[in-house]
Amino acid sequence: MNLIIVSGLSGSGKSIALHLLEDLGYYCIDNLPIGMLPSLIKEFHKEGSEQIQRIAIGIDARNIPDSLNEFESYLEELAANSIKYKVLYLDANDETIIKRYSETRRKHPLSQPNMSLLEAITLEKKLLEPVSYCADLTFDTSQTNVHQLRERIKERLTKENDTSASILIESFGFKHGAPSNADFIFDVRCLTNPHWVQELRPQTGKDQDVIDFLKSNNDVIDMCHDILSFIEKWIPKFIEENRSYITIAIGCTGGQHRSVFITEQLIKKLEKNYPNVLIRHRELE
Repeated sequence: MNLIIVSGLSGSGKSIALHLLEDLGYYCIDNLPIGMLPSLIKEFHKEGSEQIQRIAIGIDARNIPDSLNEFESYLEELAANSIKYKVLYLDANDETIIKRYSETRRKHPLSQPNMSLLEAITLEKKLLEPVSYCADLTFDTSQTNVHQLRERIKERLTKENDTSASILIESFGFKHGAPSNADFIFDVRCLTNPHWVQELRPQTGKDQDVIDFLKSNNDVIDMCHDILSFIEKWIPKFIEENRSYITIAIGCTGGQHRSVFITEQLIKKLEKNYPNVLIRHRELE
């Protein structure tokens, strides 16, 4: 059985994730009380019943708080019964959640007459801490539209080779905010910047002129080597601990030249040894 547990803040995209998984052939159940999870699994394994191999369930803050606090113990019970599971947690910053609720005019599920929307969001975050702590993969959807979210979930959750860790290397610009869901962030702003070369400014780290410019700088080559050495040394240790998803972010000022170039160089090296290496250039999308 392949079980995916989808959780996260209201307004972060949980329904989008569940609808996508349903389109991909998962049997989906939204807003399941956590206490019913063991019974649900037993029901699907009942002798004589047709087994459903792929299940996705949505768990949110409307659960009984005590049940949320016991979330990790429920996962341990799944593991003890040889049930493969992944926990996907969707997040977004307060401003984005507030904007989305303002646009849709929906009521937050935890809102009360004397509670503001921001207070409801803060309460929800607190209630879901035990779930976010156990997440195998966290998506910050603050800068993600519906189509991008569907594509990223599909890309990272539905790989046929489930035995290999999914490693995402992404470039970004610090001036647009650092990604909150990265396991490692490398700052390459100390390197010489093609932005200050007029003919290179409109290009990106994927263009040959920028590549040649950066490759001619010893500091850039050393940075690539040092980051690659770190990754090659420590990623196997994380995989040994059954980490299914690893996100590595490379940041420069604008996310257009240096971080893009280094990300591209890392991918060329890593994809030789890791079959599920993904690449994303956040500021070029």
